[in-house]
Formats: sequence, C-alpha cells, structure tokens
Amino acid sequence: MNLLNYLIPFAAALGLLILVHELGHYLVARWCGVKVLRFSIGFGKPLLAWRAGRDRTEWALAAFPLGGYVKMLDEREGEVAAQELHRAFNRQSVYRRFAIVAAGPLANFLLAIVLYWALFVGGVEELRPRLALVDGPSIAASAGVRDGDLVTAVDAEKVHSWQELRWVLLRHALDARRITLQVTTLEGEVAQRHFDLAGIAIDADEDLVVRLGMRPWRAPIAPRVGDLVAGGAAARAGVQSGDLFLELGGEALDSWGELVERVRAAPGVPLSALIERDGARIALSVVPDAASENGETVGRIGVAVARSTGEGAEAMFAVVRYGPLQGFAKALQQTWETSVLSLRMIGRMFTGEVSWKNLSGPVTIADYAGQTAQLGWGQYLKFVALISISLGVLNLLPIPVLDGGHLMYYTVEIIKGGPVPERVMEIGQQIGLVLLALLMAFAFYNDISRLLSG
Repeated sequence: MNLLNYLIPFAAALGLLILVHELGHYLVARWCGVKVLRFSIGFGKPLLAWRAGRDRTEWALAAFPLGGYVKMLDEREGEVAAQELHRAFNRQSVYRRFAIVAAGPLANFLLAIVLYWALFVGGVEELRPRLALVDGPSIAASAGVRDGDLVTAVDAEKVHSWQELRWVLLRHALDARRITLQVTTLEGEVAQRHFDLAGIAIDADEDLVVRLGMRPWRAPIAPRVGDLVAGGAAARAGVQSGDLFLELGGEALDSWGELVERVRAAPGVPLSALIERDGARIALSVVPDAASENGETVGRIGVAVARSTGEGAEAMFAVVRYGPLQGFAKALQQTWETSVLSLRMIGRMFTGEVSWKNLSGPVTIADYAGQTAQLGWGQYLKFVALISISLGVLNLLPIPVLDGGHLMYYTVEIIKGGPVPERVMEIGQQIGLVLLALLMAFAFYNDISRLLSG
C-alpha cells in the first residue's frame, strides 16, 4: 500500500505529461495536413491498441511507459502511395516540420501555465516565509535574522510563501550576488537583513535555505496528529489521525515542535509514547524510521500536524490567491522563470559550477510525486507543472534524437537553404543516443545513491 502511494501519483503525472506532449505533435501535424499512422503512449510492444478516425490512426498503450511517440507518414520509413505523398511529413515545408516538432515541448509549457493559473486563481494554502534560525553559527545569524522574521520581499521582488522564498534565493545564489531581505519582525517592526550569496554551492542533497542557516518558523502548536503516511512508523505503532501526543520518550510534550525534535533525534530508537484518544490515554511504542536529510541521519514517524486555527495557524499559513488576469500573468512568469532557471542549472552542470547530483531520475521523481500527493492537490499539481516544464526544457535541448535536435537541423536548413545531409544526421543520431544514455546513467546513479542513503 505504501508503494502504491508513490507509484499511482507518479504514473498519473507521467501519463498526463506524455499524453499532452504527444498531443501537441499530433494536433499540429493534423493541422498541417500530415497523416498520423500511430499515437503511442510508451515504447515497445503495444499492450492495448485500437484504430479510430478518418485515417484509421492506431492508438496504443505500450509496455515501456517512460515516453511516447507520434508516427507520421514518411517516405524515409516506408513506401508512400502517390496519392498520399502530399501528406507525408518529409514532403512538408521546413517551417511546417519545425512547427510540428516544436509543438510537443510547447504543449508541456502550456500545461504548466494552465495548472499554475488554476492554482493561483483557486488559491493555495502556503507556508508563510517566516524564518527561524538553525542551531549554531550561520550566514543568516551573521545577517541579523531573528526567529519569527517574516520575509516580505527579496530586494524589490515580493515574496508570499516559503516556496517562493526558496525559489528566489536559488535564483540569486546562481548569480552569486548580494541580496537584501525585507522582513517584518514578530513585534511588527520593518527591517532589512543583508546576505552575500557568493560562493554558495547548489547541491540537491542539501536545502539552500538550511545551508544559509534558516528553517520555517513554527508557532507553538499542540502535538495533535493530522494525516499519517500509510505504512509509516506511527501508523505501524497504532497511532491514528486525531491522536494527541502527551508524552514521548518518557517526557511530557508541550508543542508539535518538541515532538518533531525528539523524533528527529532518535532514528531507529524505540520511544515510549502516551497519547490521548477520545478522552482515553493509550500507551504505545514508536520506532522512528531513519532518513537522510542534508547529510544527517534523522528520525521520521510519518505524521503531519492536525489542522489548527487561531493566531498560531495564521502566523504560519496563508492562502495565496490572485485574480484571473493577474493569475494568468503570474502563471506565465512562473513558467518562464522556471524554464530559464532549469536551462541555467543545466548549463552550470556542464561547466562544473553545479553538481551533477542535482540531476534526478524516475525514482526520485516518483518519490516527490508520492510526497506531494500526500500533501494535497495543490502541492501535487505544482509538482506536475514543474515536471512538465522540465520535460519541455529537456526536449528542447539541441541533442539529436530529442525534439531540440530536430529543430537544430531545421534551423540549419532554413539558414543554408537546403536540408542537412543524411550522413550528418546519422552521425548526430549516434552522438545523441550516447549523450542521452549518459544523462540517464547519471540520473539513475543519483537515484540509487539517494535511495541507499535513505
């Protein structure tokens, strides 16, 4: 059941992204008058196939699900009847071929815009960008950050949520520049905190905000359980949603923060627990699962805090919502900035400025899919939008065998006034396959490393 909590959201997200990408190719191909022979989700032997439409296009679900394709009528792949030559892909103008190939990645960007727009207009509950210092000396402590500081802007850019803060800090860290955080303290005073981000390395295994010495601020909230991770340590011990932790490890608990700290400090260590359920007190034993976080082994029991109300909740959470037009502009901005940042990260990987450990494969993506799905529809759809953008960016890279490689050939054809020689394209395909295999190998290696490290 625990595995399904990750596989189902991953399969749903992957299926939607592949479908949208291939629909982009298909719809523009049909609009250009090209005959489509097969529309396949997945590669290899079809598990399910049927024919539909005027052209009797074959629609298929194939055995290997990490991708898909649209097969079009093409003289290079078989004999074409004389009466259908005008519908062959290779007979189209270079501009039409360019549009058909570009439509796939563009469809992924469009999906991200639609998802972000729906979230921004509908409203999403977000963790406020309110700061707390981690223990010990840090960049944030040197900058004068105080517990409870609420970030309202980074330089002139307004910030509404914790995720927005992380995003803006990541962008500025890539620029290695000095920044100013505009904050409002718990006492209501407006202040500035100055940071120098030069020399801050970007590492997928460590949260940039934590590296700066900050974490989300927590209001004193009762240690009452909300949602549980199926198969997690708490669920295995018999904890239920609504339970109130009174004691853990033989000591009384006063807040959710104390519960988190004691669990984190005891990976794999049995902890006696006293909970209150419907007025009755129940004694349990919980053994926190060990997990790796920022290079440190910590304990987790798989519980989320129960929804709370009052000043504490208002200080920690806020609903971020925009009007339809403002939401659309924000969605366009988010998609554009995410695309640019993705390209910059890829470029920094090739120059060695950013670690290749930031490259993720299907295992890590499935993990994030499961985690965001358990956090709710809002976070899951944000994840789908982010992966859709990543898929669009990846496919636009000028690597032969990817859409971007074909677009590179068509650009050369437009400039020189003639097609790229077949031999050059064959060599390019071989190089592209090697590059793609290397990227996949790096991604799987990183997945396995993260899996083995917890």
